[in-house]
Amino acid sequence: MRIYLSILLSLMLTSLAWAGDIRTSQILSQVDDLWRGTSSYAIATLRVQTKHYSRSMTMASWSKGKEKSLTKILTPLREKGTITLKSGNHIYTYLPKTDRTIRLSSGMMMGSWMGSHLTNDDLVKESRLEDDFDASITFEGTRNGQNIIEFTLMPKEDAAVVWGKIVLEVEAERHLPIREVFYDEDMQVSRTFTFTGLKQLAGKIRPSIMHIVPADKPDEFTEFIFEELTLNVPLSDSFFAKSALKRR
Repeated sequence: MRIYLSILLSLMLTSLAWAGDIRTSQILSQVDDLWRGTSSYAIATLRVQTKHYSRSMTMASWSKGKEKSLTKILTPLREKGTITLKSGNHIYTYLPKTDRTIRLSSGMMMGSWMGSHLTNDDLVKESRLEDDFDASITFEGTRNGQNIIEFTLMPKEDAAVVWGKIVLEVEAERHLPIREVFYDEDMQVSRTFTFTGLKQLAGKIRPSIMHIVPADKPDEFTEFIFEELTLNVPLSDSFFAKSALKRR
């Protein structure tokens, strides 16, 4: 009887662990796909505040999977028509004033993207949480008046990520992201994302504002404000061809 009960308990615990893993994977997949789908088109405003300057620009963006994206500046006038193309591990910038296309070198990858607190390398190394991290639920309950689920994500051994860990908070019911904290390899906070401005985008309630604060410059920020979003739009691979940039 003891052996039978021991086997039964072991099976129950294994089943619960498996169910927990499935639930975690499903929630992270929802977060990963919240703004992208198989492809996407968006109009967004980028706001940047630093110690030395503030800037705002409106842009149109297209994406297909993780490997291809194209962003075109619409305003202000002095930067209108500037295009950033990501194709695989390469980033190109088209400058309309000089009619030139520049491929970013490895030495430029850690440079600021559009003057923001994101780097060109961030664009290249865009990842999926469930693919690149091992996740566990580290808190579930009420925090700051909200019912949340907190995940701690540790990078998989072979994942091409620079983070020591990520802590993600989502709404318990709708699984919408609330806060995401990135830690460097020394386990020090590097930057914090907060997600606000819930509104109807692409037929579903989603956060429309992504606010980014670097830990070493807490008075600065970068903010993305989604004005429009359409998912699963028909886009050919040729749309993201380097040769087509000048025609955009």
